[in-house]
Amino acid sequence: MKILNLAAVCILFVFTACCTSSKTTNGAAMNENTMEAKQMMENGFTMGTIVASTAEDDCPYVIKSQIDDTEVLFDPINLEEGFMKDDMKVWYKYNPLRMANRCQKANPVSLTEIKEMK
Repeated sequence: MKILNLAAVCILFVFTACCTSSKTTNGAAMNENTMEAKQMMENGFTMGTIVASTAEDDCPYVIKSQIDDTEVLFDPINLEEGFMKDDMKVWYKYNPLRMANRCQKANPVSLTEIKEMK
């Protein structure tokens, strides 16, 4: 009986220790991501996701972002090859361009800076 109680206490201890450490790790990672986001936005960056397309008459890569509660799509005319990955999360700065759209769904922009999100 005492061995059963001791085993139950040990299992409970291990379970509690595992759950506590994962919460701490996840909390620290979440806090780090929040701090990164705040700093990047203060530095003028916009958060976005690279979206690839193979559809005819479509932009091969666009950046999807939320700006003022509205989803926007940008067609970066100077996207570097290392960032041509579907679903890649990025921070970027851009200048809008006064040129004809290369595809219907996205507005052309020139990227002035881009970084992969950590």
